[in-house]
Amino acid sequence: MASGASEAQPISAAPADGQWISHKGKQYTTVKEGLAYILVPKQALDAAQQSANSEGVQNVFYNPIQQFNRDLTVLAIKAYGEERLQEKEAGHPKKLQSLRQKKRKRHDQKTEDERPTKSPKVSDDQQPGQPAAEEETAGSNPADSTAGQKSGPEADKAVTALDQATAPEGTTETNGDSALAKKDEKPSRPPPSFKILDALSATGLRAIRYSQEIPFVTSVTSNDLLAEAVESIKLNVEHNKLESKVNVSHDDAIAYMYTLVAQEMRRQNAQKHPDPRKSNRYDVVDLDPYGTAAPFLDAAVQAVRDDGGLLCVTCTDSGVWASNGYPEKAYSLYGGIPLKGGQHSHEVGLRLILHAIESAAAKYGLAMEPLLSLSIDFYVRVFVRIRKSPASVKFQAGKSMIAYQCDNGCGAWTTQLLAKNKSAPNKKGGGTFYKHVIASGPPSDKHCEHCGSMMHISGPMYGGRLHAPDFVKRVLTAVSEAPRAVYGTLDRIEGMLQTALEEYLPSPEEKEAEEALEKIESEPNAEDYEGKKAKALAKLKELSLAAYDPYPFFFLPAYLAGRIHCITPPEDPLRGALIGLGYRVTRSHCKRGSIKTDAPWPVIWHVMREWVRQRVPVKEENIKETSPAYRLLRLDKKATNEGSESAKEDAGVDEVDKLEVVFDAELGRDQDRAKYVRYQVNPRENWGPMARAKGK
Repeated sequence: MASGASEAQPISAAPADGQWISHKGKQYTTVKEGLAYILVPKQALDAAQQSANSEGVQNVFYNPIQQFNRDLTVLAIKAYGEERLQEKEAGHPKKLQSLRQKKRKRHDQKTEDERPTKSPKVSDDQQPGQPAAEEETAGSNPADSTAGQKSGPEADKAVTALDQATAPEGTTETNGDSALAKKDEKPSRPPPSFKILDALSATGLRAIRYSQEIPFVTSVTSNDLLAEAVESIKLNVEHNKLESKVNVSHDDAIAYMYTLVAQEMRRQNAQKHPDPRKSNRYDVVDLDPYGTAAPFLDAAVQAVRDDGGLLCVTCTDSGVWASNGYPEKAYSLYGGIPLKGGQHSHEVGLRLILHAIESAAAKYGLAMEPLLSLSIDFYVRVFVRIRKSPASVKFQAGKSMIAYQCDNGCGAWTTQLLAKNKSAPNKKGGGTFYKHVIASGPPSDKHCEHCGSMMHISGPMYGGRLHAPDFVKRVLTAVSEAPRAVYGTLDRIEGMLQTALEEYLPSPEEKEAEEALEKIESEPNAEDYEGKKAKALAKLKELSLAAYDPYPFFFLPAYLAGRIHCITPPEDPLRGALIGLGYRVTRSHCKRGSIKTDAPWPVIWHVMREWVRQRVPVKEENIKETSPAYRLLRLDKKATNEGSESAKEDAGVDEVDKLEVVFDAELGRDQDRAKYVRYQVNPRENWGPMARAKGK
């Protein structure tokens, strides 16, 4: 890195990592991330270098801790955008066909109208060959055309333009001498619009990376409220030579997004049939604030396109949604109470944030679909799709839940849906329709059935799937194709996405439908293959509409071992024991050593008791009668029935207790031998979000 002020270059110089820039009497150094270059003021660099805990340039102008977030977001938007553009392209031939049909209909109608029954009367001032007055005004009557639709010459021009845009290269329509004269011209349809809003842009790093690294992006708006931030954005945009692609906005993010909503409402009210392609809403809205994103959600769900737009949200206030220190604040921000206890508090936090997004959207008839929801370091990052679908909104209560947690005792939990989406056969049109009814409950007593400790409530929270497997696979494909010289966190992204993909445990109905589809796809030459496949896909789509996550949380073996005062079982033997009993086992991306399973809690505690009995006996005399371990190990039953001939039956032994448990490490070992970086190890002390920017 150059160190002398005499070597400083103007802001118009070609960007390079570590260069000195002099602009309007101030000096900056350039930091490179991805394909973007950020100007860091010299005074900020000096302050960072003087800090004992600093390594390199780490300050409010550039935070390397969030590079994982930015790398992941670029790749996720790429995967999303490619699919979205395919949808737009698929819709283009339909528009072309519609215009052709209208043109043909008008031509047929005109031919019928022009068919004379007698010679038309020619006025004295009419020249030979000139159309009659009635013909001159044909099509000018509003009743002859539908409002909001092109008619007459405008429609003909639209069809011609679409035909030319979609015609194979080197071909033209022969329409007289004019067509031959334009043979060499190859008019092309402009690329589909793809707009991104970086609502809380700070230095503009995200906006610049989106512009540089996502080839199909047509424009990015970089907005911030602070004047210092806007000045920094403008300098960075100018230095990266992106003035034509990045629009800098100095506004309150909420006010800016509501302005878009107001403009859209005026446009829709002015047109009877508004063209959805001309919407001023954004394809992607990115919210990455310091702290909570809750105040921005209501405006954001309306500022993003309602035909499947992508909303990206970061919340860094984990002290609110992942702890029990501020339940009142969590409720005011996210509409729910966090978990009391620490096993799966971050997954509960994810679901609280998704619940807040879903509730904000539902008021406007907008449905939310989580594509990828991750707990990362000290924050969460979620990617959700927003669609206008009042019918889907009706399923929201049946996908919202509260959880009962034995936090001070054994850690067991159970969930309660707020409503039930009850399916019934449609007698008239066939298929299935849903009734939305109030659920019955509660599913738990005030005391835990396993250890007798007090149960506490958390929620309401989102109870559906955290990820869309197809979307995660597309992002993984983008990761495999991404250059490592540009994306410095690819290993961790791949590991976290692979773990998220493995979290999926379908319900019995979903599993049955998926297996039926796989069987059909394995026989592509079978009779009525397409019909059977379409029916199977429709069944899966129907199930997904009302699907909730039946196994929403995970447990930590170390926590369970601590409850019964024994040595923690290794992960592979414990997984092997559950698999040997016929249950599915995976892990959560939220925490290292986590186990996610469809095994019920009575089975889990039976396995833990067998671990103690077979491998690591505990001193029962040292366990107090008031502790959870006393009941979990069935010492209360043993003491009551000791000496009885029917002690085994009186001790409460049921069918679960008769299950034979084998701690088979080989059975529980990962079948995938790939070495993924599934969990981050903090690279240095004080790894966190840093303080909010205070300006220069």
